[in-house]
Amino acid sequence: MENAFHEIDWLCINTIRTLSIDAIQKANSGHPGLPLGAAPFAYVLFQKHLKFNSKNSTFFDRDRFVLSAGHGSMLIYSLLHLYGYDLGLDEIKNFRQLGSKTPGHPEFGLTPGIEATTGPLGQGAANAVGMAIAERRLANLLNTPEHKIVDHHTYCLVGDGDLMEGISTEAASLAGHLKLGKLIYLYDSNDISLDGPTSLSFTEDVAKRYESYGFQVITVKNADTDLNSIDRAIASAKAETSKPSLIILKTTIGYGSPNKSGKSSSHGSPLGAEELALTKKALGWKEAEAFSIPAQTTSHFALPGTCGAAAERIWQETFADWSKKHPSKREIFDQGAALSLPEEFYEKLIRFTPGEDLATRESAGKVLNSIAQQVPILFGGDADLSCSTNTLIKDGGSFEGVHGSGRNIHYGVREHAMGAIGNGIAYHGGLRNFTATFFCFADYMKPAIRLAAMNHLPVTFVFTHDSIGLGEDGPTHQPVEHLMSLRGIPNLITLRPADAQEAREAWAFAMEHKHGPVALVLSRQKLKTIDSATTVVKSGIRAGAYVVSDRPHFKGILVATGSEVGLALETQKILDQKGIPVRVVSMPSMELFFGQKPEIREAVVPSNCKNVASIEAGITLGWAQVTGRDGLNFGVNDYGASAPAGKIYERFGLTGPKIAEKVASWIK
Repeated sequence: MENAFHEIDWLCINTIRTLSIDAIQKANSGHPGLPLGAAPFAYVLFQKHLKFNSKNSTFFDRDRFVLSAGHGSMLIYSLLHLYGYDLGLDEIKNFRQLGSKTPGHPEFGLTPGIEATTGPLGQGAANAVGMAIAERRLANLLNTPEHKIVDHHTYCLVGDGDLMEGISTEAASLAGHLKLGKLIYLYDSNDISLDGPTSLSFTEDVAKRYESYGFQVITVKNADTDLNSIDRAIASAKAETSKPSLIILKTTIGYGSPNKSGKSSSHGSPLGAEELALTKKALGWKEAEAFSIPAQTTSHFALPGTCGAAAERIWQETFADWSKKHPSKREIFDQGAALSLPEEFYEKLIRFTPGEDLATRESAGKVLNSIAQQVPILFGGDADLSCSTNTLIKDGGSFEGVHGSGRNIHYGVREHAMGAIGNGIAYHGGLRNFTATFFCFADYMKPAIRLAAMNHLPVTFVFTHDSIGLGEDGPTHQPVEHLMSLRGIPNLITLRPADAQEAREAWAFAMEHKHGPVALVLSRQKLKTIDSATTVVKSGIRAGAYVVSDRPHFKGILVATGSEVGLALETQKILDQKGIPVRVVSMPSMELFFGQKPEIREAVVPSNCKNVASIEAGITLGWAQVTGRDGLNFGVNDYGASAPAGKIYERFGLTGPKIAEKVASWIK
């Protein structure tokens, strides 16, 4: 076969390599091994296959490229600069410096062309699955026989470390099951990790593993020099539409470095000035100055972007014709682009009657389905628990990955991957999505939740069975420390509704909230719907706290969340009989409450009231910021037990009579 690549291609590849190692050397920090080894196949991808418009990094139907091995960030920064994205050479020179657009690991929203924040290994691999799911779902919603508005691939560069992480296993298993044919993993298989050769810990047959998941597996035995085989492998992966692909690219970490090539010493430390010079010499690099870009490469690097701009122009023409012929689909597109809600959305939401006994998982499930009837871009799934979390969209069908039909993703028992896949759907854009599982399994999802918060991703994380109130399943499933754990994540809004009305408003808030994730924490046990005005509950949820029940000249305040708001109301009645008036406050969200203006907080929990007590069936750590140093904090500072919920609440002193007794003694 005729060689499709020429001397100019190798000059471009070495430009990527040298630009990367120059930046790492200047920073005296970074990972040169991956850019040196992976540059050939990354170049072939960008030069021959990736659909992008560097002048418009948000072109809707672009291919997505995720660098899951985010420690090799200088590779993507070099590619973005050379291919014409808005990332100047000064930013390359400021690699890993304060305020630059080239941080140590890629950050979504900071650098044009970065599709996901990566670095925690395996997260990007799962994000890519989410992006591929989003592409298929949107294709199903928007495409017509004559108009392909959504038709692109998701590529993800993974390394040995990514594939060691359990999250990538979960994600790949689901991707293969769903037959996500437009998902392509590029596996930089260099047999080296930070501690040494992968033979120390990673000797499985990766190809057989991924074949068993349902992937097409293609191996390029010499990806250091065989550009034609790389090209053919990517073309074969694109041609396979019924299964995802794993391209195993056998590379040499630190390629070109005379003393560090193929060694772990090139993984995470700069080469050093002497070794850098030797590496450039070994690569045949003739430029004397650091950060040099040979003039003859400029026009060559510009070609794919020119083709991408032309592809976007054709897409825009198709989009305009489609918009005229399919206005209802255009409405769905616009709703997804802006994450907007239809007119009268709020008014059409299901309402609840005071006195109704509904677990908040049950009432929230009813609200979810009420929302789904109005918002076609909403879809999501659960970790094999929809019958218990009540998060199944009725008549929505099961999502399948070939054509993208169905609104319910069956994640299976894969919480680690579920969170990151949900993030990937949000990174992609155009949809609203949720995940659901038991609250105790939030720990399995914590890295993904943290990244969702860091990147302002509008994912709704639904957690049910929120406390010791789940009862007989026992302490392994009773999340006592999890609420405070989530509240400690910056930019995450955690809402623990007290009843059906608060559950309604919590879901409404989550749908309105566009700039970060929301965690809905819901009860297993039934809770009586409190007789509160809808307007009061609506404003109270958005303020984070509000007065549920007041007393003239109150002597104390009981602040509670979720299922314990009803307990606080019971306690208030007992204290009434003792002649001790107290105010009851529901605080569904600490974060929202402390984000309010002082006068709003003061109206709910005035600072001149020194008798403030908290009631929550979780650890009391953190409640002092509400109750003050001398406040009372009722909670669970130990693990629960296997017993009916009422018995467990009694064991931990969380009953109206016991709390009232302590409060009465304390106030006097």
